[in-house]
Amino acid sequence: MLKKKQIAVIGAGNMAEAIVSGLLKNGIVTPGQICAADVDDQRLTHFRKTFNVRVSRDNQETAVSSDIILLSIKPQVMNKVMDGLELSRSSGQLIITVAAGVSISTIIDGLHSRARVVRAMPNTPSFVLEGATALAGGPGVTTGQMKVARAVFEAMGQVVVVAEPLLDAVTGLSGGGPAYVYLFIEALADGGVKMGLSRAHAQLLAAQTVLGAAKMVIETKAHPGLLKDQVASPGGTTIAGLHRLEKGRLRGTVIGAVEAATLRCQELRQQAMVSRKSTADPRR
Repeated sequence: MLKKKQIAVIGAGNMAEAIVSGLLKNGIVTPGQICAADVDDQRLTHFRKTFNVRVSRDNQETAVSSDIILLSIKPQVMNKVMDGLELSRSSGQLIITVAAGVSISTIIDGLHSRARVVRAMPNTPSFVLEGATALAGGPGVTTGQMKVARAVFEAMGQVVVVAEPLLDAVTGLSGGGPAYVYLFIEALADGGVKMGLSRAHAQLLAAQTVLGAAKMVIETKAHPGLLKDQVASPGGTTIAGLHRLEKGRLRGTVIGAVEAATLRCQELRQQAMVSRKSTADPRR
């Protein structure tokens, strides 16, 4: 599906590295199909040495001859990057953006192009090819183009397709979710240390427990509540621990964390829209 596609990677940061690594490790593309652009010479050198891909400091030169443009940049610099790109108004290029909170309409308006836009919300476990990514297609995106976008991110984990308004919730759940889970792993390990385990053993046991539990949910497709009940024997140790977690309002706190992160994502999106309007060039 991607064998003959030229891919421009605008922004050679950590997420771009995860995506390129996944594509190459899985043999989905070859190094010759990828060109990465960035203003940071150290990052470009790293990409060239690590992946043997072409690199450039010129976003325009990198993008204009590509079939797929991956915008892997921070939301705060999206306007500046788009202002520096001149794409054909009749372009059939597929643009994939991983910038949180920047809407498809903002990108279409900023590029002044008919290029098709897909928004993606991956997360950091993509670095170890265990990512969770949600995709949303913009106006005119074809079924074939969505398959291409899926192929890019399936190279590094699980993919779902949602309506664009739900990407804020995705950001709050799986985007920030790894940090919530890291906090839980740390706390779980701390509990083990408190009860006498070494730090190394406690951390390994905690991390593997979370990994195994997640795999059980995915592979059995059973409801997490059912799996939880299978572990909690009447009058046993697990139900005593669960009682303490419920008493501490873990469930409500986690739900609240997803809500807070979602609302913050919405705030950032609104700020980006205001910024784009205030800096728009009336000559274009």
